[in-house]
Amino acid sequence: MAEFDLNRSFGFVLHETGRLLAKRFDQKARHLGLTRAQTQLLAYLVLHEGINQTGLADMLEIEPISLARLIDRMEQAGWVERRPDPRDRRAWQLYLTAKTKPMFDRMVEVGQEVRTEALQGFTAAERDLVLEMLLRVRRNLSRDVLEKADEVSQPVLGVAD
Repeated sequence: MAEFDLNRSFGFVLHETGRLLAKRFDQKARHLGLTRAQTQLLAYLVLHEGINQTGLADMLEIEPISLARLIDRMEQAGWVERRPDPRDRRAWQLYLTAKTKPMFDRMVEVGQEVRTEALQGFTAAERDLVLEMLLRVRRNLSRDVLEKADEVSQPVLGVAD
């Protein structure tokens, strides 16, 4: 069996980097009083306000029932609101409340702190290059998702650049 170095494996290193970024964000954002799941939900809603619960569950890669419970808690806390979907009376669309904007601004500040820490020692050109390369990887991996979405005529949000 050939020797395999996980620390030189693209997927492993990318996953570990993402895990460490998330962990650091959690540490620095603890004072905000939101869980990682709640901050992820708010971030996706900023990008896709008005999405239905099923679409958001797909994006977050969680079960719809788990998302429903999370939204219940966030709605009770005044972070999000459900509105009837005019195209489907069984579905709800999700919207941010006025309370969310200042919190999202603080989340962005924490994210900037973590990014600065993660990219310490990189030049501006290197930072831009890393981002451009990751965007290209995401586009490459999104092609299949987009093609399948076109086959069933449903838009896939947030995967194309």
